[in-house]
Amino acid sequence: MTSTFTYGKRATFALISRNLKLFFRDRLNVFFSLLGALILFLIYALFLGEMQVESVSQTLPEVAHEDVQFFVNSWMFSGIVTITTFTTGLGAFSTLVDDGQSGRFKDFLVSPARPHLLTLGYISSALVVSLLMSFAVLVLSVLYLGLSTGTWLSLVLLLRLAAITALCCAAFTALAAFMVSFVRTAGANAGLNTVVGTVMGFIAAAYIPVGAFPPAVANVASALPFGQAGMLLRREFTEPALGAVTSGNVEAASELRAMFGIDLTVGSWEVSSTYTVLALAAMFVVFTALAALRIRSRIR
Repeated sequence: MTSTFTYGKRATFALISRNLKLFFRDRLNVFFSLLGALILFLIYALFLGEMQVESVSQTLPEVAHEDVQFFVNSWMFSGIVTITTFTTGLGAFSTLVDDGQSGRFKDFLVSPARPHLLTLGYISSALVVSLLMSFAVLVLSVLYLGLSTGTWLSLVLLLRLAAITALCCAAFTALAAFMVSFVRTAGANAGLNTVVGTVMGFIAAAYIPVGAFPPAVANVASALPFGQAGMLLRREFTEPALGAVTSGNVEAASELRAMFGIDLTVGSWEVSSTYTVLALAAMFVVFTALAALRIRSRIR
């Protein structure tokens, strides 16, 4: 009994290692998992970035151009990290779809590893991918902001950013696992990744500030967990830049926070950080359980 359990754990860790190698070996899959983040970066680098800077500068003409650019870039990178926490975990489940389509599940079932351990292997490897990729993007974002402006985020802010990023990875990987459990072919999975990678920026209010949406659309975006997760990251990313832009002007700070989704409201209800953290934690628990049931059923 003990040897079987030990072998089952080893088989699970071997599956995690295999899935990680397969994901990072497929450069096209890695690229598509970062597609949404790359689209957002290119849109702001080539088109919308300067437009947002000019818009804020017109509202606050006395603020230096560099400070406004720092604020807009901070807001943009928070959106990039938000998108990455979802799309990379989703992309990592390509091995699950491929194994199901090729019939490898039958090969796995002859091993001592039970279906629930195999399920754990798929979900865990996707979470590891999401964490690795998201933290890499987070580090690059912080480095870019620091090197380009000379202003570095404090250690406390960095720790909060890391914690929020990890929570987002866990919640969105669980949701991605549940979504992919319904996908049967590699073609359908590639289409899902492409669509999600593109649409994610809109529903997370990363491409366009939530304040630019019509009221009904803004309420929907603010009610979804993607926009709320982005709110948590935006609050940390933009804290130094917002202080530099507003210089203690409470009214100006309030307007910018509402416009750029640093504060979110659904109707008259203000979305709090505590609520968002609890909602993301609940997402992780609920969708992990649902996805585990679905994936275990498919493996059997």
